[in-house]
Amino acid sequence: MQDTDFLQTESMDELLARARERYEVTFEPVRIKDMTLEILQIADMEAYIDQLAETAGDRLELPFWAKIWPASVILGYYLCSLPADKPLDMLELGAGVGLCGLVAAARGHKVLITDNHPDALLFARINILQNNLQERASVQTVDFTADHLSRSFDSILGAEILYQENIYPYLIRFLDKHLDTSLHGEIILSASNARKSPAFFNKAQENFQISHKTLECRDSSADDYEDQESHKITIYRMKARQI
Repeated sequence: MQDTDFLQTESMDELLARARERYEVTFEPVRIKDMTLEILQIADMEAYIDQLAETAGDRLELPFWAKIWPASVILGYYLCSLPADKPLDMLELGAGVGLCGLVAAARGHKVLITDNHPDALLFARINILQNNLQERASVQTVDFTADHLSRSFDSILGAEILYQENIYPYLIRFLDKHLDTSLHGEIILSASNARKSPAFFNKAQENFQISHKTLECRDSSADDYEDQESHKITIYRMKARQI
């Protein structure tokens, strides 16, 4: 695992300075039901990608971690619909800027927000501080294809983490090892219907009971309703099979 100690010790100003060394950034409000979170974003993603394309040559690495995907927003809404009377110990995988983990923390849960990209963790930590959630949310580098944590979690969250079929066996193994196996332990994943992942769920059902629900949302960035892009997102809830 990579050293992320500086993320815990440096001030907000120091962390923002690190982010601004690499990107032009801005905070954007993201509203999830009755809460509004301030999320650090690359200010002009299209211009940044154009710049990357000009300078990166054949080694172009797109910053997928920096995008707030519709599946993340829908998962955030879904988390707000769950009871919050009992704080849970949660883990978010492939978190990117950490939106879902931030929503869970704002709802009173204890959340470990993880990714394997250092800049994603930098943005996520800044977002934690910006939203004053440092008492309930923390960040850590986790590569779920290789790493093992020393504890299990009541809930494991993930939005759009099923896009690479070659990682499915590793992800299932990680989920199996890190989910609390009591009756309340649950994995909650969200994924766009544009990216079907039957191979993952066919394999995962050997270890987990799986239910799902498909929701539809529209991208409200366009003023005209007819111009708003529609997204179908499926929420998957997975519980360990009881022996």
